[in-house]
Amino acid sequence: MLSSLWSSVAALLLSCIVMALGWVLAKRALSDREKSSPFECGFDPIKSARLPFSLRFFLLAIIFLIFDVEIVLLLPVLVSMNSSFSMELMIGVFMFLVILVVGLFHEWNEGSLDWAQ
Repeated sequence: MLSSLWSSVAALLLSCIVMALGWVLAKRALSDREKSSPFECGFDPIKSARLPFSLRFFLLAIIFLIFDVEIVLLLPVLVSMNSSFSMELMIGVFMFLVILVVGLFHEWNEGSLDWAQ
């Protein structure tokens, strides 16, 4: 009973310290709002957020995410191939890479990779 009381007091004290620290740091960040304003891809943060968005930039970002996920999926396979080699694993990785390369060629032929025309 007494240990749970001390745990509750410690949790409350720790949360109050973290909130106070966040409050102090937030006060400092508010002093320079221009530096902390978001700036992304050449968009002016002061103007309206309802400006037209470049579809080419969106497609390029999606392609980047696909190949980023590809790396995340292939790295564990490379590590596991170091300890044991299996033909089923190699066939699965090969099929995965073939699908990605076919998708890359499709995007290339569609013109999604051409940023400037």
